[in-house]
Amino acid sequence: MKVALVHDFLVKLGGAERVLATFAKMYPQAPIFTLLYDESKVGMVFPSERVRTSFLQKAPEFLRKRQRYLFPLMPRAIESFDLSGFDIVISSSNAYAHGVLTASSTVHICYCHSPMRYAWDYAHEYLDEQKVGSIKRNISERLIHNVRFWDQIAADRPDFYIANSEHVRRRIKKYYRKDSEVLYPPVDTKKFKVGDRHEGFYLIVSALTPFKKIDLAVQLFNKIGKRLVVIGSGAQLDYLRTIAGPTVDVIGRQSDATVAEYMRTCRAYIMPAEEDFGIAPVEAMASGKPVLAYGRGGATETVVPGKTGELFYEPTIESMEDALGRLIINEPNTSPLAIRKHANLFGQERFERDFGRLVQRCWRDA
Repeated sequence: MKVALVHDFLVKLGGAERVLATFAKMYPQAPIFTLLYDESKVGMVFPSERVRTSFLQKAPEFLRKRQRYLFPLMPRAIESFDLSGFDIVISSSNAYAHGVLTASSTVHICYCHSPMRYAWDYAHEYLDEQKVGSIKRNISERLIHNVRFWDQIAADRPDFYIANSEHVRRRIKKYYRKDSEVLYPPVDTKKFKVGDRHEGFYLIVSALTPFKKIDLAVQLFNKIGKRLVVIGSGAQLDYLRTIAGPTVDVIGRQSDATVAEYMRTCRAYIMPAEEDFGIAPVEAMASGKPVLAYGRGGATETVVPGKTGELFYEPTIESMEDALGRLIINEPNTSPLAIRKHANLFGQERFERDFGRLVQRCWRDA
């Protein structure tokens, strides 16, 4: 069988790219089609000789780094790939990849990280974050309306959907009217070691964007005077450093080895916003550390209150502080080894085995 992989953008190494890396390992001969590619950021995982880019790659660099300006062209760009020679196409999609055009004889399996958030349930919040005037906002609203219409049409193109969580399965059903199976993303738990001690600080590893609500956690730790370390990069990096008090360190992007060491030595991991799944909290649990997470989305499927962490249910400092208090009180009753055992339920080998079986079944049933 000839297999092709399709991914929205290869311009950073995030959770979705880790899933793609697993697909690339499972299907080593499969080329990877993507809208945009930044070899300096991802080339060590996705070498250029394996990557096929769209015509958007020819845009000037300043446009490629500001993807929102290429937004109107992305549906046409994803449809431009010629996938007619492949038996199976596996799309890894949280925006456009599911919209590729395939031959009637091709089996298209979409691993969906999320339906396009800024076209659906996040549309109004996304526009508010752009902080543009009324004229630009009206233009943006029209563009989002158009891409939402395209997305409804493109949703019919995959033959099978696999959701990365029950939360995403429900969103696929709501926005695409499609059934899907749930297969949690692979977490390389073997990279993380259970620490026999902690150094008293709390940890966040995340993209630093408004959607992640890292500022909520910074404000809480400013208030209570406990130490918080924030690792990551993004549009809010400078802003978060500006509002960080003396007990909060925003240290930017770090190597995987450094992140693993911070996971091993932290007191607990903090996830302030709703995530479709959330790989980093599972990595923290693989290090034997409890997780404090917002009680919506994927965290409700990975964090067991009272055993592997605590959940807070309102996006407020007060709600987060209350849950942190419960986590601290319950610390003597939590076992790092038990937390690690729970994290292993989301391990790499489990994903590869179950995804391989799903692909074989889809091929047989198509």
